[in-house]
Amino acid sequence: MAETPKPQQQQVQIKADERELLGQYANLVVVHHNAEEFTLNFIYLFPSVPHGKLVGSLILSPAHAKRLAKALQENVSRFEEQFGMLPEGPGPGPEPNVGFVQ
Repeated sequence: MAETPKPQQQQVQIKADERELLGQYANLVVVHHNAEEFTLNFIYLFPSVPHGKLVGSLILSPAHAKRLAKALQENVSRFEEQFGMLPEGPGPGPEPNVGFVQ
């Protein structure tokens, strides 16, 4: 019986300008979900003042959110193999009560 050929992986060209390539730093992620999507709001909380700024927002399908969680876990495991265990537990300071303003 002949083997089914594997589909050839296609190279995808990603267009990005310098702003996207530089990225944004976030020290808090707020996650919301409903039956159709997960929303990840990336926030930078300013040190020593009760203010922050939304630096990015991603909306994912539930299946893609699950793949992202798996990819993050795999990368954290590889990081820990190379650099040592990351501490578990709360981040610095109390958990903030976050609300959005216009």
